[in-house]
Amino acid sequence: MFSLLLVIIYISFISLGLPDALLGGAWPTMQQEFGVPVSYAGIISMIICMGTIVSSLLSDRMTKYFGTGKVTAISVATTAAALFGFSVSDSFIMLCIIAVPYGLGAGGVDASINNYAAVHYASRHLSWLHCMWGIGASAGPYILAAAMTKGEWNLGYRWVAMVQIVLTVVLFLTLPLWKEQKTQEENSLKAKPLSIKEIFAIPGAKEIMTAFFCYCALESTAGLWASSYLVMQFGVTEEAAAGLATLFYTGITVGRAASGFITYKLNDKNMIRLGSTIIGLGVFAMLLPLGEKASMAGIVLAGLGCAPVYPCIIHSTPGHFGADKSQAIIGVQMACAYIGSCFMPPLFGILANHISAGILPFYLGALLVLMTFAMERLNRIKA
Repeated sequence: MFSLLLVIIYISFISLGLPDALLGGAWPTMQQEFGVPVSYAGIISMIICMGTIVSSLLSDRMTKYFGTGKVTAISVATTAAALFGFSVSDSFIMLCIIAVPYGLGAGGVDASINNYAAVHYASRHLSWLHCMWGIGASAGPYILAAAMTKGEWNLGYRWVAMVQIVLTVVLFLTLPLWKEQKTQEENSLKAKPLSIKEIFAIPGAKEIMTAFFCYCALESTAGLWASSYLVMQFGVTEEAAAGLATLFYTGITVGRAASGFITYKLNDKNMIRLGSTIIGLGVFAMLLPLGEKASMAGIVLAGLGCAPVYPCIIHSTPGHFGADKSQAIIGVQMACAYIGSCFMPPLFGILANHISAGILPFYLGALLVLMTFAMERLNRIKA
């Protein structure tokens, strides 16, 4: 039964990634259709982000009340409805309203399913699951592009919504597979939900939240600004720079596929150290006065280094804090991740505007140092 459930979880992660690149790809057309400024995409993105933060923080209570299976199914159903709502929207205000359940659904499934996988499956599965997310995120733009050939951006949202609806049906039909194991998780479900104050009072919680915040800030900043950095610093053509920025995410996806096999030899702690070291080498390569080729290689190397960090931090959480507290902590971790991803890339943009885009390696390096310090402190606390 659990092998079939694992297949469903893998499919869920692919589906989870599908909508992530749709807004960016469709926005140039949507913006013209709705007659709003280009910058308004940031408003929709922020509303979605706020929703994911709220649902992540509520994930512990929701999972303890409904169970992981129902939370996942309901969250995917909510996301599917929101995607379909996007496809029939005829105004910017309507998009903003629908962005609320979009964010709530995405955050709920992300936090609950990550914790379930961390508690029940080996570290390699977390790496491969997040690799599946990368495949979904990469496939989303292709679906949108196919829809755009027909001149309809909303058709892309509708197709992805249909995929999510099918997944929702599958999840509800297979709810019996999600029966909680009568071990640690049964105790977890009976335990009282923890408040934010109680979570942060747990030894090591602040450290793992800080590390997760820094990692997600680093990844999202590198992904968003790598192209601009290459264009502004080295005069690389926009087309070439865009392709190399794509390689950053390709490096993460390929790296996660490889990380799953490396976890046979290394535990989560050492996988995070390995990834951090490779990121550090990538940042160092960007700092070398060797021109654009060294910086290009550094960006790709940083992507490879990012690969094991996110899934291994999640997988290590039940081991550090116990399965009875992991859902609560992972929920807050996800909220910290969304905050880092939402606010730190714009902060770099402000700094780059006032100083120079050339500070990108220093910005990434500072986040890496803080992340490494927090993880090593956590390892000492939980030794």
